[in-house]
Amino acid sequence: MGVCMRNNIRVAIWGFGAMGSGIAKVLLGKQGVEISGVCDIAPQRVGRSIFELLGAERGQREDVAVTAEIGEVLAAKPDVCILATDSFTVKAFPKIKAIAEAGVNVISTAEEMSYPKAQNPELAAQIDAIAKEHGVTVLGTGINPGLMMDLLAICLSGCMTDVEKVICKRVNSLSPFGPAVMEEQGVGLTQEEFAKRTADGTLAGHVGFAESVGMIGEALGWNIDKFEQQMQPIVTNVDRRSPYGFAAKGDVAGVNMTGQGYADGELKIEMIHPQQIEPEMEGTHTGDYITLVGTPPVNMVNQPEVDGGIGTIAMCVNMIPHVINARPGLKTMIDLPVPHAIMGDFRNLLED
Repeated sequence: MGVCMRNNIRVAIWGFGAMGSGIAKVLLGKQGVEISGVCDIAPQRVGRSIFELLGAERGQREDVAVTAEIGEVLAAKPDVCILATDSFTVKAFPKIKAIAEAGVNVISTAEEMSYPKAQNPELAAQIDAIAKEHGVTVLGTGINPGLMMDLLAICLSGCMTDVEKVICKRVNSLSPFGPAVMEEQGVGLTQEEFAKRTADGTLAGHVGFAESVGMIGEALGWNIDKFEQQMQPIVTNVDRRSPYGFAAKGDVAGVNMTGQGYADGELKIEMIHPQQIEPEMEGTHTGDYITLVGTPPVNMVNQPEVDGGIGTIAMCVNMIPHVINARPGLKTMIDLPVPHAIMGDFRNLLED
């Protein structure tokens, strides 16, 4: 490819925590993209240069200061805004609406946004209508949901003439994650507290099974008429400590999430996802496993697991040109070209 004469793709970021700042760091190392603005409400970030916060060289780039006002960020007319906040569609919706109404494309890290019609069909329809009205595209993506336990299985089914069953298993470590994830996954709770919070619905566990099952079902043409999920504590036999979590012997070090999707009363999709801090301390090795039962059978094993944090950052960054190229509306990963790393100039992937 020759030298690209287009202007850089302008990327705004809303939310500058672990994900948002990680996305910014990756973008600074890429060709043909620039960060046009960052919105975050944390007092320790507002008003400060993103280069200072990231410990990165500014070089010839224009400085970008974090602002608490999303209006300022959207007024700079970015091509796309990466929304790195929230896990749930209901919470992300007002932000997505604000971005789309400003005529800016949206990539959201919210797990439920990967396939929002699974649990919020009315909101999904609303997002689609708003996006079409303003000529923009909205996509939710990440490592999981978004790739490892859904899109990858769907891609692998491309070499099959017949699929009877899909089994996706991801064994991962929670150790790299911060306090919010420790809280969501019940790390450090007693078994009694875990049981109580599971019963009253205040423990989130992994968010995304319903979305992954919905996406696989739609892609393969199965009408998923029943979905179930379960959450069991992973109790540790030794004291385990990670940078942001601690589980004493006999307490909860993580959760084993399982989920099932049925079509016409038959179990078609199985999800298995144990996640915990310091799994190796008790002989658990991380990995990603996809088993497709059918003709020909497919068995994929990847060890250790793909890093969840870096993987989500990469998915958001690598989908930027595809989202800009896409027709307006709410999209999922099965509507857009296959994700891939972009080692050249991002502008070369833009369609005229």
